[in-house]
Amino acid sequence: MTKFSDLKLSPKVLKAIDEAGYTSPTPIQEGAIPPALEGRDVLGIAQTGTGKTASFTLPMITALARGRARARMPRSLVLCPTRELAAQVAANFDTYAKNVKLTKALLIGGVSFKEQDQLIDRGVDVLIATPGRLLDHFERGKLLLTGVQIMVVDEADRMLDMGFIPDIERIFSLTPFTRQTLFFSATMAPEIERITNTFLSNPARIEVARQATASETITQELCMFKASRRDRAATEKRKILRALIDREGDACTNAIIFCNRKTDVDTVAKSLKKYGYDAAPIHGDLEQSKRTEVLNGFRAGTLRFLCASDVAARGLDIPNVSHVFNFDVPGHAEDYVHRIGRTGRAGRDGKAIMICEPRDEKNLDAVERLIETKIPRVDNPLETHQPASEKPVESDAEAKPKRSRGRRSDDTAKPAPKDAPVQEAPQAQDTETKPQKPQRQAAKPQRGGRGRGGSDRRDGGNKPVGMGDHLPDFIAKSFDDRRTS
Repeated sequence: MTKFSDLKLSPKVLKAIDEAGYTSPTPIQEGAIPPALEGRDVLGIAQTGTGKTASFTLPMITALARGRARARMPRSLVLCPTRELAAQVAANFDTYAKNVKLTKALLIGGVSFKEQDQLIDRGVDVLIATPGRLLDHFERGKLLLTGVQIMVVDEADRMLDMGFIPDIERIFSLTPFTRQTLFFSATMAPEIERITNTFLSNPARIEVARQATASETITQELCMFKASRRDRAATEKRKILRALIDREGDACTNAIIFCNRKTDVDTVAKSLKKYGYDAAPIHGDLEQSKRTEVLNGFRAGTLRFLCASDVAARGLDIPNVSHVFNFDVPGHAEDYVHRIGRTGRAGRDGKAIMICEPRDEKNLDAVERLIETKIPRVDNPLETHQPASEKPVESDAEAKPKRSRGRRSDDTAKPAPKDAPVQEAPQAQDTETKPQKPQRQAAKPQRGGRGRGGSDRRDGGNKPVGMGDHLPDFIAKSFDDRRTS
């Protein structure tokens, strides 16, 4: 078995790896690190959760150990699609470079430009950035990319999905032609293939798994769902999600719940909290401080359920995620692979459960064609299981009296016999003079002057309203006819 000591990494890097508790490299690390140390371009293709981040951080630290950065001219550049992934890469550098004197800067949105400018002005060896914030600094004249020796593009297929490809091409044009390029992706779409052919020079291609495959340690399930009514679909779908969580019981120590839309992320998180589940949302519209707080809470185990958009689908390394719930079938089949890749990491067992409505069956077919597997179907848990957290709430709702339309409740007495007298004025008067009636009218604001019915209200509202004590025969007869028909 290959060990890290066989990969010609520097002794200080090997010491940091040993202190982190790692001994053997993953297949993508074993294949990518040697050519990267030789200075060759690398094209790495591997499913998510296989250790791609260390595949470029370890050789970069070894290569950059000698030398010194100049002000505003970073020696290396790492491009990441999301703030969370960029922060994670920065954390990896802190872990593996603690025995080497290298400086780094993290350029992401939601953070003050002033703080980032101060870091760049002092000179950084490793610059980790999202494309948009990097170009913002460049256009403000605060950054030069002519000193970049090593350039890394991480999660390139996610860059494509988020529309960053034009920015990536521009950034490539701002770096020296002699740079070393390390390009990593989970899938290779045609557009990604075009970029690698344009900007990589005779790369070492390392493909350790069939493209867009899910880890074998992940158990996959699919729950088909059809709403009873169209306007109740969202509510019933959230109820199914809670039933699926309850069905897993103690095995579900924590979970990421993926939704296609940001509004659904907020709604699902709010619904789970309402029913007693410890949940919080994370998506691109949240402030960076809030996103960091939520993600740190989930990593630390103080938050059990993370409701997320695809901002959390790529590259986030949270080793102990027991479950992934796809509240929606993803619109892009590749996203399914990345979503469920948040569980079952580093050889651990994981479980991924997806809810599918009839309108999502086309996207489901695309997912199953991509992974070349038919996802096993499971029964709707609501048919056999009622979530315990919902029982008191549902019973309270059912206990509320239903208001009848038209007649009041005291008009719904059983019809009188056919031979009963037609006029029952005394009973009608008793009905109108029940104690509740004066209380109800007394609560209404009284108008002054000679308004309609004003004399009755001034007398206390005890006089009969409308026909008074006399009920015309033709009206009573019409009611009588209806009862006997």
